[in-house]
Amino acid sequence: MKIETKTAHFSSPLYLESGRILEPYEIAYETYGELNEEKSNVILVCHALSGSHHAAGTYEGDRKPGWWDGLIGDGKAIDTTRYFVICTNVIGSCFGSTGPMSESYPSLEPYRLKFPVVTIKDMIRAQMHLLSDLGIYHVRAVIGGSMGGMQALQFAVDYPNFADDIISLAATYATRPWTIAFNKVAVEAIRRDPRFKHGNYAKDDFKEEGLDGLAVGRIAGHISYLSPDSMDEKFGRNYVSNDGLFELFGRYEVERYMEYNTNNFSTIFDPLSYLYIVKAINTFNLSRGYDSLYDAVSRIKARVHLVSFSSDYLFFPSEMEHIAKMLERNGQEYTYLEVESSYGHDAFLVELDKFDQHIKDVLK
Repeated sequence: MKIETKTAHFSSPLYLESGRILEPYEIAYETYGELNEEKSNVILVCHALSGSHHAAGTYEGDRKPGWWDGLIGDGKAIDTTRYFVICTNVIGSCFGSTGPMSESYPSLEPYRLKFPVVTIKDMIRAQMHLLSDLGIYHVRAVIGGSMGGMQALQFAVDYPNFADDIISLAATYATRPWTIAFNKVAVEAIRRDPRFKHGNYAKDDFKEEGLDGLAVGRIAGHISYLSPDSMDEKFGRNYVSNDGLFELFGRYEVERYMEYNTNNFSTIFDPLSYLYIVKAINTFNLSRGYDSLYDAVSRIKARVHLVSFSSDYLFFPSEMEHIAKMLERNGQEYTYLEVESSYGHDAFLVELDKFDQHIKDVLK
């Protein structure tokens, strides 16, 4: 599989939903496979909150492949012998695209909290600029899970003629209070950490030790990504063997797992980027800018394929089903699959074998 990683530079303004302008800006992106002569074999993959443009393959010296490596590649569900796959890093992230710790032109100082709030609409508008720059004006499919699934749905509504198929997994039509409340734990934990310094920290301040506030907030996120059943299966009531049961800070295996994963995450993810992307998720509402959700959904011309997961407690299956019923009532082309899973929200990243054939069938 041919992999290329690039960064596109734009001097033209990106007009944001808030009324502010981002200028200049950069978008990091990765491509897999070969673009055909007609440019008709493009699949756009959209990433979730903590993801990046590195969706598949392994970088030299890395042991861990891209976040959807099991789905993207030669002969896989998203077959890179047939399709040219593009995955971009969203505006606001910390993995190469312009974000809060990027230099605020013409100053060399980072934007920090002066960076504008970006929305899902803004993220996909930036991606449209990139694709247009590459001479791509229509794609075979847009696919993503969680925040990536939000982007896929937003593409379907805002750019009705852009894709043949829209595949949205583990997403929603609007972020509900339950999810916003989980996100609030992370937001407050970061803001109240003294080392966060109200956003005035240096770029590499947390590279070695991480930020405690982000680690604590990520625990709340992790809980929402899993499910009670998956935690029972993975950890049970097992206690760390070298921790004493009657030591105050002795740990169950689930506690050790949370500590390890979240502490590591806080060394690689920028806390300001986390705040900005969480804000984009919280403000997501497919009907914003239209008279109603019905009006927004009625604009869709692509075939829409919705995939939910039975134990997803972040974006409940009923939320995806609501969109499906609306599409059915309108006589629009769609499929709806609820995957039986005990893994929770993260099933779209983990239990690929439960839906990869469905994606193959869609792309046929």
